[in-house]
Amino acid sequence: MNKKFIVRLTFEERQKLSELVSTGKAAAYRIKHANILLKADADGPGWTDDKIKEAFGCTRITVANVRERFVKEGLDRALERKAQDNPSRQAILDGEKEAKLIALSCSQPPPGTLSVDVAFAGR
Repeated sequence: MNKKFIVRLTFEERQKLSELVSTGKAAAYRIKHANILLKADADGPGWTDDKIKEAFGCTRITVANVRERFVKEGLDRALERKAQDNPSRQAILDGEKEAKLIALSCSQPPPGTLSVDVAFAGR
């Protein structure tokens, strides 16, 4: 099968991915995506998608999606999860309302009211 998105890693990218995999101090999906890219590298091992999916316990679609994100959007986006087109939870506050809430919470309380610090200081 001809691959539509061919992964070709630079020396620096290969080094960054190898370091990410060897330290193991990242989210599991980031390490898996790094392994996928390292093995899919046409200038390196050049594994097939089927061999990669078997080695790392993922689907062929995952391998294809990581390849595509790497080619289209770069290394950093390929290591992340795909952003949801339609999030399951809609945002409660928009930017304007969030700014008002932050400004209100950072302002001084109105006269005659106790601040939280003062109210609980005696306990």
